Amino acid sequence: MENEYHAAQNPSDFRRRAAVAATFSTTAGAVQNRVTGSLPNVIDKKIRIYGNDAYPVPHRRAMEIGAVRARMPHDFVPGRRFLLKKGEIRTPGGAPLESDVVLEENMALKMRDGTTIYTDVFRPNDDGRHPAIVAWSPYGKTVGGQRLDDVPKRSGVPQNAVSGLEKFEGADPAFWTAQGYVVLNPDPRGVGHSEGDISYWGRQLAEDGYDFIEWAAAQSWSNGRVGMAGNSWLTVSQWFIAAENPPHLAAIAPWEGFCDHFEEPGTRGGIPEPGFPEVIIKTFAGPNYIEDQPRMIATHLVKDAYWENMAARLEKIQVPAYVVASYTNPVHTHGSFAGFMRIASKDKWLRVNNTNEWYDLYSPKYRAELLAFFDRYLKGMDNGFEKTPRVRYSVLDSGGTAERVDVPAENWPLPETTLKRLYLAEDGRLTESLAANASSLQYDSASGSVKFRYVFPENADVVGYMRAKLWMETPESDDMDVEVVVRKVSPTGEALHRPIPEFIAPDAVATGRLRASMRELDLKRTTELEPFYVYKHPKKLRPGERVPLDIAVWPMGEHYRKGEVLELEVRGVKIVPTTFEMGFGRHPIPVPAAGGTYDPLHPPVMEVLGGDVPVPPSVSAATVPTPASANHGAHIVHFGGANDSWLQIPILKI
Repeated sequence: MENEYHAAQNPSDFRRRAAVAATFSTTAGAVQNRVTGSLPNVIDKKIRIYGNDAYPVPHRRAMEIGAVRARMPHDFVPGRRFLLKKGEIRTPGGAPLESDVVLEENMALKMRDGTTIYTDVFRPNDDGRHPAIVAWSPYGKTVGGQRLDDVPKRSGVPQNAVSGLEKFEGADPAFWTAQGYVVLNPDPRGVGHSEGDISYWGRQLAEDGYDFIEWAAAQSWSNGRVGMAGNSWLTVSQWFIAAENPPHLAAIAPWEGFCDHFEEPGTRGGIPEPGFPEVIIKTFAGPNYIEDQPRMIATHLVKDAYWENMAARLEKIQVPAYVVASYTNPVHTHGSFAGFMRIASKDKWLRVNNTNEWYDLYSPKYRAELLAFFDRYLKGMDNGFEKTPRVRYSVLDSGGTAERVDVPAENWPLPETTLKRLYLAEDGRLTESLAANASSLQYDSASGSVKFRYVFPENADVVGYMRAKLWMETPESDDMDVEVVVRKVSPTGEALHRPIPEFIAPDAVATGRLRASMRELDLKRTTELEPFYVYKHPKKLRPGERVPLDIAVWPMGEHYRKGEVLELEVRGVKIVPTTFEMGFGRHPIPVPAAGGTYDPLHPPVMEVLGGDVPVPPSVSAATVPTPASANHGAHIVHFGGANDSWLQIPILKI
């Protein structure tokens, strides 16, 4: 087998190819557009959504491919082939390859509209037919604008736990090829050198994913079965693509990720918050434009046709699914559980971790479990995976050391829980009966809060969905952005922390939020456990008007001993500013200048991707302004008498 990587390479040829890559551009799918307002890098373009082939959406310029923060390799050669040898490494400190790997780099394929995209193919060094695992995201085929190295302490993932060949949040080719799998790391539409504009989720991404999976199944190395895996964006992509039912998609492994961008991270509770989407969109690099979802969050404040397009059609998913969730992710928690509950798959499993998505994804224990799942459904092995409990949840123990993981259950939500309503009462208490006398407390909506506490009379677990009903008013505004926080505290009111290293397992805090004008309930979807909202008919408040706010609190699993305290805090929402930055793209990543891997005893010339430089000015200039809060002055919480304000919690007696 030809080994192009280990052949001597001419440095001048490398520089020539890099120059070609730097000037790469495409006009595929070009349309007439108009500049939006006074922003030169923001234009209106039409996209395809469900039910509409020409929906107008603002787009912004992607970061240039050659930008430092893009962290794109400069050596773009379509169809190049490497033989990566067992024991070689990708980056210093990374895990060595467990076996020989064939890397087919920048393989071109066409979507149904003629748009060309590129993918890297990592496969075993043999002539066999193997199942494939797809990592679908705009984060680059290997390094890209996001990397665990950008995250403090790599979220607990050791450098040598992965090879560095993996796409951010995707399967590591070093491990999976050794197990007889092909790993596919595509640059979707508009990413890197792929043609077109970068799309978020919805119809375009779903149909592109369908085309990619069917292409993969038709390759000479394929056994005809394709799976998908990965967390965050890679999970969201799985919800959308699997709903298209590609004939050769055989299994998915959504490892924490939302399923409705409007209702979950973007406009949760009807409150527009584009800050985190701004963090992400500034990491994308490509020759053209990006669908400007942060701008849609800031301007499309009700759930219209565009946002319906951004809700995964979960009920159409039928393939086996290994779903992972957690209680502590402020973006993914709700969607992970909702995805499991709503997909139509008859073979589906839910596991709730007690750490975080990245640490969990690359842990040897759960990687081995995912291997067993894929072995069953992508290789057809009779390995007994079906006997795995359909639900396994965790119970956190803030301030203690008795956390439990992988607790088996028949279903989610846990059918054996009992719903208990705790009523707000005077002196900051939560009581099991409604007080006869009406009372109220107020707080400054910008900086204050009110707190209520419940002392457990016996040992119990609180596992599942919570719900708060609050009678509230504001004398100085026609609206309110209200947040509730449920946490475990000491008897004197101090927050209790989990005795696990920082950035591995966040503290256990369950939250809910609601804009008062968006309080109209969707009665078709609302259950005793969880309220849902229409999000279509904002109804502003009259000055001093008292209204009931039915607030959904995302799931939690927490252990309480007799005498321990549950605290409910009510406060105004503090919107994350759109200037917020997480540092993606800033960590320098050394890789071989000629691509591939290398013998650690004979290091080649290296190039450094990334660096501690600001976001390019052209990218920063398109930042969406932080939306204004609906809060002004005081909020008043009413309770007792006719004001039946309460917190409902799911109790699991132990």
